[in-house]
Amino acid sequence: MLGYLSQTRVLRLAGLFTWVMVGLPVVYSQYESLLRHRGDGLDSWAVWLFTAYLTFGACYFWLTRGLRDGGGHSAWYDRVVLLLLTTSALGVSYLSGSGLGSILMMVAAGVIPWMLQVRGGVLWLLLSQLAVLPVYYLILRMPLFEALMQSLLYGGFSMFIFVTSLVARQQTDAREEQRRLNTELRATRVLLAESARVNERTRISRELHDLLGHHLTALSLNLEVAGHLTDGQAQEHVHQAHTLAKLLLTDVREAVSQIRDSGAIDLAAALRPLTEQVPSLDIRLDIAEPLNVEDPERAHVLLRCTQEIITNAVRHANARNLWIQVRRESEGEVVIQAHDDGVGADGIVVGNGLRGMRERLYQCGGELQIETRRGQGFRLRASVPGAPVLMLAPVT
Repeated sequence: MLGYLSQTRVLRLAGLFTWVMVGLPVVYSQYESLLRHRGDGLDSWAVWLFTAYLTFGACYFWLTRGLRDGGGHSAWYDRVVLLLLTTSALGVSYLSGSGLGSILMMVAAGVIPWMLQVRGGVLWLLLSQLAVLPVYYLILRMPLFEALMQSLLYGGFSMFIFVTSLVARQQTDAREEQRRLNTELRATRVLLAESARVNERTRISRELHDLLGHHLTALSLNLEVAGHLTDGQAQEHVHQAHTLAKLLLTDVREAVSQIRDSGAIDLAAALRPLTEQVPSLDIRLDIAEPLNVEDPERAHVLLRCTQEIITNAVRHANARNLWIQVRRESEGEVVIQAHDDGVGADGIVVGNGLRGMRERLYQCGGELQIETRRGQGFRLRASVPGAPVLMLAPVT
């Protein structure tokens, strides 16, 4: 029945279901209090209890909003929400005088691996469970040893959920890496097929030019000489043959030109596989079809730049939407302009990805421009000059 759900969605639904079940004893205890003090209404402690309970649910719903798409939440405000989630779970325990907060911390244990590193997550989990110890010792009047064992027992259950969620995240990351590699493979395969087609057309055009053009030129020269050495009806036939040879040379030149002109790489066909089925990111690719690039090396650079733009938007920008425009400007220059709706940054930190992109562009005479501001996402412009046109010597 749950086969259509991913493992992250199942974890999220299980956490929300547990949160609802914890709410039943909270509501029941306050209902009994109302029956005993009929007409007095809820006291301030009950209001704070319900506030803490509802706050936990809202925080859990917020933190698990994007787990189905893979990847965690590393923004500073998500860490603040995690702190509020833990505080509200402790508040439920202290305000209700029960161990319900420990159960809620078990629910929170499924979120922590998506927010923190393993060591930090384990430390956060143990400290939050030990924070419930005063409830068992001071409010429920348990002996200190039993209160400690109770906290550690819930801590063991929370650790089991933590490890389960950690494995789910690792598997999600592995699937995302596999999807990314598969997408790169498909795009590279299209580019290789286009490059092979271009190389084969170039080879054929050169063969036509070097072989047929050479022989037809020699034939034309010999026919011209023969026209001067003959007379009468034979000379007329030689002139006709000379004319046909010239027409054939013209046809060969046109055929060679057409083959070379149609031997460009369709960049749109190579880029589209990169933008398909990217989780947690809606990519809008604006590119003319076909957008032909004559040089396979420049096409490869544009492909890698687009791939790096998408990777940065997913991993570092925390963006939901990415707009990519590819167009050809004056003098054959191909330009990629991209911007996202991510968190942005106060400054640009050049990592290996951006450094590699800039090096590739500089090697073929291109340039890279990056702009970013906090809360306004990233803007990027990559340009590659047009490839020099290699002209064949004219056939005469």
